[in-house]
Amino acid sequence: MTYNPDLLDKAKRHPEKQKNPDRPAGRKPDWIRVPAPQGKIYGKTKEIVRRHKLTTVCEEAGCPNIGECWQQKHATFMIMGEICTRACAFCNVATGKPEALDKMEPLRVGVAVMQMGLKHVVITSVDRDDLPDSGADHFAKTIQAIRMKAPGTTIEILPGDFRGDIAALDHVIDARPDVFNHNLETVPRLYPTIRPGARYFRSLRLLQRVKERDPQQFTKSGLMVGLGETREEVGQVMDDMRAAQIDFITIGQYLQPTPKHAPLDRFWTPDEFKQLEQMAKNKGFLMVSASPLTRSSHHAGDDFARLKEARMAQAAE
Repeated sequence: MTYNPDLLDKAKRHPEKQKNPDRPAGRKPDWIRVPAPQGKIYGKTKEIVRRHKLTTVCEEAGCPNIGECWQQKHATFMIMGEICTRACAFCNVATGKPEALDKMEPLRVGVAVMQMGLKHVVITSVDRDDLPDSGADHFAKTIQAIRMKAPGTTIEILPGDFRGDIAALDHVIDARPDVFNHNLETVPRLYPTIRPGARYFRSLRLLQRVKERDPQQFTKSGLMVGLGETREEVGQVMDDMRAAQIDFITIGQYLQPTPKHAPLDRFWTPDEFKQLEQMAKNKGFLMVSASPLTRSSHHAGDDFARLKEARMAQAAE
């Protein structure tokens, strides 16, 4: 059963963060506010998700774009449960000991994608460091189930780092998703406090490996700003991404889920996001999405179409 982030006891959801002092983020600027979720199609999307007992990162991570995306029948499915084995300081997904994998979940995802009539679907997951392959085979089976039930749907995945296991990674690459997304999230200096269970160069190497094994797969990665990074550090991450041949970068504003999470350093302004967008374009990314409310899976279907067009234009040149 899917947790309701608004009702779940925060102490139970994030036990590892309860020792942290309260650090309220303060009032959000006008450019961050979004309308409350509503509409018939939003309700229908929610009903399909509930009927198939599926989890969405839209709800688990408290995404600000859930109303817009669900109203357009866009949803990012989160597989392998709703309990993560890691405790990233920025993330609102619950931390703890996960349950056993549901072997029928890949098929239920495939059926839901078919019933929702999705042209493009995004599949992410919690980190499952408790599994020998970190859930790689479950990812591959989910891709296969979608191909079987909804063959016209393009597939974008957003997995963890598989703890650097190349064999596990290759198994997922060989399942041939259309877009392989893995977020670096922040700059290397902040990894020990923001992503203590991850390693910056391990994540970067993962994305480089995708291109080595299957050059036709699009690669994508995202950053949050507002955690204390500098503009120069963001520029260096962009350079690292381009060296790994990453096609698409997303940059969005960090929004502190609770006072116990990593403190917000500041809100970057819309003009600063435009500057980051231009910087990324100048460095040669095929696609750039940079705005306060940009998230990895926001407008993913439209962005995939633009990615293909950008590659065709580049090849023509």
